[in-house]
Amino acid sequence: MTDSEVLAQQLARVALGDQAAFRRVYELTSRHLFGIALRILNRRDAAEDVLQDTYLSVWHHASRYTASTSQPMTWLISIVRNKALDVVRSAAVRRETALSKNEEGNDEEIEDERPDPLELLMQASESLTIRGCMESLDVAQRQSLALAYYHGLSHTEVAEQVQAPLGTVKSWVRRGLERLKRCLESKE
Repeated sequence: MTDSEVLAQQLARVALGDQAAFRRVYELTSRHLFGIALRILNRRDAAEDVLQDTYLSVWHHASRYTASTSQPMTWLISIVRNKALDVVRSAAVRRETALSKNEEGNDEEIEDERPDPLELLMQASESLTIRGCMESLDVAQRQSLALAYYHGLSHTEVAEQVQAPLGTVKSWVRRGLERLKRCLESKE
């Protein structure tokens, strides 16, 4: 007798309320069905819940299985797959509709902390202005400012990086900042 025939026979006995047959169905299929649920859900706890719901459904609806329609494992896989997909869908709906609760337990509106379109436009405009002003600086000043402010290097580290005397680097940074400030003020 093949595994499929054994499983079909056990499912027929489960339909009659045979607990030993149900245990045998579980032993024969649980690892495979759990793997399917885990692949769909990517969470062990959720996969365990789906597996439990699957076997509960098998216990209550084993009489619906017909060997002439499908293989028993195919029938079981479709149950676990559908239950797992239901969990995925319901989780997506819960995330979309979730409201936080205040101390009294009432729903509280969640503020959207993302910048609005006008703020994004202003940020982009400022960024372009700064970039334009940075490009107007001498190469040495631009490089020194970038190393000091974007990369967080000290004047000494900038001097080592660009292989220039420390006093020269300090002068480039100071003059670069002055030119950058004048450029930005003129753009306002």
